[in-house]
Amino acid sequence: MLTFNTLVGVCFLYVIMLFLVAFVADKRARRSKVRFLSSPMIYTLSLSVYCTAWTFYGAVGYAARSGLEFVTIYLGPTLVMIGWWWFLRKLVRVGRSQRVTSIADLVSSRYGKSNLLGVLVTLIAVIGTTPYIALQLQSVTLSFAVFARDRSAGWVIPDLEQTAIWVAGGLALFTILFGTRNLDVNERHHGVVTAIAVEAVVKLVALMAVGIFVVWGIGGGAQGISAAMNEAIQAAPEGAWSLQGGRWVGLTFLSAAAFLTLPRMFQVLVVENVDERQLATASWAFPLYLFLMSLFVIPIAVVGLAILPKGENPDLFVLTLPLYFERDGLAMLAFLGGFSSATSMVIVASIALATMVSNHIIMPLWLSTRLGVGASEYRDARQILLSARRLSIVGILALGYFYYRISGGGAALAAIGLISFAGVAQVLPAMAGGLFWRGASRSGAVAGLITGFVIWAYTLFLPSFGEAGVMSASMLADGPWGIAALRPQALFGVDGLDPVVHALFWSLILNCSVFVSVSLLSFPSPLERLQAAQFVNVLDQSGPARGRSFNAATSEDLLVMAQEIMGSDQAQAWFQAQAEQQGKQGYLPDTTPDFIGRLERELSGLVGTATAHAMIGQILGGTTVSVDDLLAVADETQQMLEQTSQLEAKQLELTTTARQLSEVNEKLTQLSIQKDAFLSQISHELRTPMTSIRAFSEILRDGGANDPEAAARHASIIHDESVRLTRLLDDLLDLSVLENGQVQLYPRREVMRDVLDRAIAATSSVIDQEKMHIHRNRSDEGIALYTDTDRLAQVFINLISNAAKYCDAKDKRLAIRVRQRGGRLQVDFVDNGSGVPLESQSMIFEKFSRLSDQAAAGGAGLGLAICREIMDKLDGSITYLPGQSGAAFRVTLPVGTQSPFGRTWPSDINHL
Repeated sequence: MLTFNTLVGVCFLYVIMLFLVAFVADKRARRSKVRFLSSPMIYTLSLSVYCTAWTFYGAVGYAARSGLEFVTIYLGPTLVMIGWWWFLRKLVRVGRSQRVTSIADLVSSRYGKSNLLGVLVTLIAVIGTTPYIALQLQSVTLSFAVFARDRSAGWVIPDLEQTAIWVAGGLALFTILFGTRNLDVNERHHGVVTAIAVEAVVKLVALMAVGIFVVWGIGGGAQGISAAMNEAIQAAPEGAWSLQGGRWVGLTFLSAAAFLTLPRMFQVLVVENVDERQLATASWAFPLYLFLMSLFVIPIAVVGLAILPKGENPDLFVLTLPLYFERDGLAMLAFLGGFSSATSMVIVASIALATMVSNHIIMPLWLSTRLGVGASEYRDARQILLSARRLSIVGILALGYFYYRISGGGAALAAIGLISFAGVAQVLPAMAGGLFWRGASRSGAVAGLITGFVIWAYTLFLPSFGEAGVMSASMLADGPWGIAALRPQALFGVDGLDPVVHALFWSLILNCSVFVSVSLLSFPSPLERLQAAQFVNVLDQSGPARGRSFNAATSEDLLVMAQEIMGSDQAQAWFQAQAEQQGKQGYLPDTTPDFIGRLERELSGLVGTATAHAMIGQILGGTTVSVDDLLAVADETQQMLEQTSQLEAKQLELTTTARQLSEVNEKLTQLSIQKDAFLSQISHELRTPMTSIRAFSEILRDGGANDPEAAARHASIIHDESVRLTRLLDDLLDLSVLENGQVQLYPRREVMRDVLDRAIAATSSVIDQEKMHIHRNRSDEGIALYTDTDRLAQVFINLISNAAKYCDAKDKRLAIRVRQRGGRLQVDFVDNGSGVPLESQSMIFEKFSRLSDQAAAGGAGLGLAICREIMDKLDGSITYLPGQSGAAFRVTLPVGTQSPFGRTWPSDINHL
C-alpha cells in the first residue's frame, strides 16, 4: 500500500525531473540549438496546457453528473483549431509583427497603445484566472488527501490548507526559476515549454492507462461499459443525460472563446509560436490529443458510479478506482498525470499574468516617476522588470490560494473552470473586433470590457462564493433592494437558464452592444487608425504603416536606453544591424520613423507595447501625427494602403541608394586625396633614409670620421635608417601579399590567453614608454583556438601599439575583454581616450589612413589595413565600435566544431 511519504517522495523526484528538462532546454536555447525545441510537435504538446486538472479529474466528474455534456469542453477548441485556422493565423501574424507579449499587450497595441486598456485586460485576466488557479490547488490537495486518508476510518481528510500552501509555494519557485531567469526580447521560455510538453505526454499516458484498466480490467470490455452506461442513465436524475441544445451551444462557444483568450493559451498559442507553419501541424494534432484525452471519460465515470460506494467524489474517480482495486502503481501514475495537468496550467498562467502585471501596471508606475529623465536613468529597468515579474508570480498564486480558502474548495471542478472561462471571454469582442473591424475604437473597447466584466462579476463570479460571501441569500433570491429584475442569476427577469449560460449570454451581449455602439459614436485617434490598418491588413501589408514624426534625438541616447533594457551586447548588435540596413555600416543608424518603429517593437517584446511607446516618447520628447497623415488614414482604403506602401518602399530604396552613392563618392574623394598624400609621403619616407645612408656611408668611405666614436655613431645611423626602410617595405609587401591571397597560413592550437600575452610582451617597450595600464580578466581568456595565432598576434600587437600611441588621455588605460557570443569569439580593445572622430570612422581601415601626425605615430598608415586583411583570411573580422568611452575595436573569430581551414576542431578543446 502506498504511503503518503512515498507519494511525496515520488512527487519530489518528478519535479526534479521537470527541473532538469527545463534546465537542459534553456541551456540549448542559449546556445541557439532550438531546432528541436521549436518543432511543431513541441508546440502542439505545449497547447495541452489547456487540459488542466479540470479535464483530467473534473471531466470525469462532469460526465458522472451531466452525461455527455463534458464533450463541450473539448469541442470548442477542436472547432477553433479546425474551422478557425484563418483566425489563428492572423492572430499569430499580428503577435509576431507587433512583438506582443500577452493578450493585454495585443489589445493595448491595437487601440493606440493604450495602457488603460492594458490595465483593464490585465485586471480581468487576473480576476478571471484566480478561480482557475484555485481549481488546480484544490485538485492537487484533494488527490493528496486520497492517498493520505486513513482507509480504515473512512473519508478522513487531512489538513488541505497546509498542503495547498506547500503546493502553491513549490509552483511559485519553479515558475520564478524558469519563467523569469532573464529577459528575452521574444518573450519565449523554451525551458518551461519543453517541460510542459513532457507533462502533456505524462498526463495523456496516465489517463489512457487508467481508461484501459477500467474498460478491460474491471468493466468487462465494450459490452460491460455499455451496460454500465445504461444503468447510470437510468439511475441519474431526470434530464441529466439529455442533450440540451441551448446549453451545448453556449458551453461550446464558451470553451472556444476561452481557448483564444485565456492568458496561458495566448502565451503558448501566440507568444511561444516561432513559425506560423506550426499551426498547420497543431490544427490536426491538437484535436487528436483532445480526442484521446476524452476517449475514456465516460467509461471511467459509469464504472465508478457502478462500483464505488455512494458518496465517493466523482471528480476523483481517476484515482479512487485504481486504489479501490489496490493497483497502487497505476494510482501513482494517475496522480502524476493529475499533478502534471495542474502544475503546467499554473506555471504558464503565472508567467503570462506576471508579464501582464509587470508590463502594464508596475512598469508604467515606475516610468511615471522618471518623467523628463535622460536615457541613462533607465539603467535599473531590467532588474526592476525581473523583480516585478517574480513578485507578481508570488502574488498571483497567493490570490489563487485565498480564493481557494474563501470559496471553501467544495465546488465541483467543472463549475470553477466555467467561471474562469466566462470571465476571460469578455476580452473576445475587443480582440476580434480589433483584428477585423477598422472602425473599432479605444473608447468602445474600454466601455465594452468594463460592461462585460461588471455583468460577469455580478451574475457569476461573486455568487460563486456562496451565501457566506459578498452576496447574501436574500440578494441572490430577491435581487438588491428587492428589485427582482436585478437578481444576479435571473437578470432582467430572464429565469430558468443555467447560471453559466445566463451570465455568458448577458455579459457578452451587453459587452458587444456597448463596444459597437461606442465605437460608432466615437472617432479613433490617428494612432489608433494607423494601428488598425496594421492589424486588419496584417496579411496583406509588406511593411509597417508610417506617418508619425519625431523630434530630434541622437542615436547615442536611444542606444544607451536600449542597452539598459535589452542588455549591452544584444542592443549593440541590433543597432549595428539596423545601421547596415540603412547603408551606414560602422556608424549608428539614423533616427528615422522606420527605425523608431522597429526599436519600439523590439522593446515591446520585453516591457509591452504601451510601456515601450512611453519610454521612447520620453527620449524623443513626444510624438505627433501630421494633419496630412490624419486625413490619409481617415480616408484610406485597402487599395490606397497597398499603393502607398509600394511607393514608400520605392522612395526608401531610392533614398538609400542616393545616400550610398553620396557616401561612396565622398569616400573615393578622400581616398584620392589620401593617395596623393601617400605618394608624396612615401617618396619622402623612402628618400629620407636613403639620403641619410648615402651621406653617412660617403663620410665613412672618404675617411671623414677619424674618431672611432664618430664612426660608430655614423654606422649606427646607417643601421637605424636601414631598419626603418626595411620596415616600410615589409609593410607594403605584407599588404600586397594579403590582398592578392598569396599568404600561407599556419594554423595551430593555442589558448587565447597565451596569444594576448605574446602580443603584450611584444609591445612592452611602447607600453612602458607611454605608461599605459592594461586591464584584463584572465579567467575569461582560457578559450582554445585553432587558427594562425602568429597572424592573430600581429593584429593584437597593432591594436595595442595604436592604443598606446594615439590615446590622448592623461592616464592611459586599455581594457581587453574576451567573450563568446553565438558561436563567435569576440575580443574588444577599448581605451579611455577621446576615440576616433565620427567623420574618420569610415576610413580608418583604408590603406595609408592616419588620424594624427606621421612623425608622432611612426607609421605610414598601413597597420589597420593589414589587420583587416589578416582577419578576413582567418574567417573573422575587425570593426570599430561607436558610442563607447574611447576608441574601441572588436576582433571577431569563429568558434565551433569546424575550423576555417577545412579541418575539424578537437572536441576536447573548449575552455581551459
